[in-house]
Amino acid sequence: MTHLKNKVVLTEEDYDLLTRYVRPSDKPDNTMSLAYELGRAKVVKRDEIEKERVKINSSIKIKDLDTQIITSLTIVSPDHADVKHQKISVLTPIGSALIGFKEGDEVEWKMPVGIKRYVILDVS
Repeated sequence: MTHLKNKVVLTEEDYDLLTRYVRPSDKPDNTMSLAYELGRAKVVKRDEIEKERVKINSSIKIKDLDTQIITSLTIVSPDHADVKHQKISVLTPIGSALIGFKEGDEVEWKMPVGIKRYVILDVS
């Protein structure tokens, strides 16, 4: 399963923050980029988004489908990133890969080490 089969849903606040850093694009050659995900995202009010959807400040648990390693982290705005405390910027490859997806989604994303595949196990 690829990221294109999953719907990206963002709150208006998250979308506004992300578009300060990245311009949305719907060009197919930009797949596996935050610009492409922003270009195809459905934007909703904060009270309309499912609680199991990854948003900025969500704590999540993911499993790497190749290594089976489970990781817990929090997706945060760039100014709140703190790797020592597992607070990962939404602008990093892993943050960009997960924002807008939900529990149970499988996400495939280009990382510096190559294509990685994750499943989102929990969002809180």
